[in-house]
Amino acid sequence: MAKETPRTRAAQHKRIEILKAAVEIFGSKGSTNGTLADVAEQVGLTHAGVLHHFGSKQKLLLEVLAYRDQADVAELAEQHIPGGLELFLHLIRTAYVNAHRPGIVQAYTVLSSESVTEGHPGREYFEDRYTTLRREVTEAFEELCAAEGVTDSGAIAHGAAAILAVMDGLQLQWLLHPEVVELGEASEFAITAIVNGVLHPGPALESYRK
Repeated sequence: MAKETPRTRAAQHKRIEILKAAVEIFGSKGSTNGTLADVAEQVGLTHAGVLHHFGSKQKLLLEVLAYRDQADVAELAEQHIPGGLELFLHLIRTAYVNAHRPGIVQAYTVLSSESVTEGHPGREYFEDRYTTLRREVTEAFEELCAAEGVTDSGAIAHGAAAILAVMDGLQLQWLLHPEVVELGEASEFAITAIVNGVLHPGPALESYRK
């Protein structure tokens, strides 16, 4: 491991300062209207100075998302999302928090959509993010099923993927129609329904045919 020097500590401190400013700028102005010049002005750098630390606006946005993820769990035990039932409650709380930071949600939505294109710099970040979250939600389902005495639930994998999909999909709808979609409430409804569907599957939809 390379030895930390005053110069490297100063550079790391400046990077964090830039990230905090970027969270504020993109959170208030959005990822499109917020500029590197705005961020640079807030931290006392030039546009080129910000580029020196992050390379491009797109890379800064990705770093902002990673920084946001770390900040969301900073006060949790071991600085990591909990397991079991608490994980689902944490996801619901996160949705309510996201309702107050539309700029960051916009950046996430745009970058995650663009990441499916070949060669996109965010592809690896989002692949790793979804892989990790699916695993963690799956483990939470398994823990909750064991606690509830549910010994055979083939729906766990589907439930894990569905929770992530519904959270991201509701964010998109909310960004387009914030006056119609209540992000926190809708996310809580969907996550609760999916958890209940895994633990206590209801009748097939065909059964409602008259």
